[in-house]
Amino acid sequence: MSGIRNSRTRLLTAAAAGVIAALSLTACNDGSGVRAEDAPTNASATESPSAATSSGSGSSSQDAKSAPSGSKQSANAPSGNGKSGTGGKAVTCEGSHTKVVAAPLKRPVNHLLLTVTNTGSSTCYLYGYPAVRFGDAQSVPPAIQDSHPQAVVTLAPGEAGYASVNLSAADGSGSHGRTEKSLAVYFQGPSGTENVGTAARPALPAKGVHIDDSLKVTYWQQSMDDAISW
Repeated sequence: MSGIRNSRTRLLTAAAAGVIAALSLTACNDGSGVRAEDAPTNASATESPSAATSSGSGSSSQDAKSAPSGSKQSANAPSGNGKSGTGGKAVTCEGSHTKVVAAPLKRPVNHLLLTVTNTGSSTCYLYGYPAVRFGDAQSVPPAIQDSHPQAVVTLAPGEAGYASVNLSAADGSGSHGRTEKSLAVYFQGPSGTENVGTAARPALPAKGVHIDDSLKVTYWQQSMDDAISW
């Protein structure tokens, strides 16, 4: 009997020890399991600043890609020089940004053709008529009123405008005939009552030109044919 009891006792003890070991193992597994499951969370939390940084870099890249929109807006902003690099704001034609050539004509006789070329970078307007002074003259000759154009002569850079000067009476009826060897051409402003800018001083033939008191000029014209028709 005592042997049977001892055997039962040993079996119970072994069973109890097994249960205790199983419980301990379960507890250990649960603990490590929790930690194992927590690890990704902690790793994710640890990596989140990098992710945020990557996200921030992505935003920077996106902002960089958006830059052209800002550039486009700047490009569309009004510039300070009116019509910009295509010619700038239109101005009044005058001697500082034009080239004036005075050429005697065979037909019509006793006429001088004035050619004004815009050498500037902006469009310019030729208002009124050329105020010409030969030699030491203190006054300018009158304009032929019928030659008044329908619109102001407009010269883009490189373009030319024209006027003719009736130097003397073709039939010799003019008084105070004389020869002049120098010429100054003054330009008018929009009002037509004042000279503006710098005068042009085109060269005349070495022998000079003959003028008399019948001297008169045409208004500025857009074409040479219109200028010499008077």
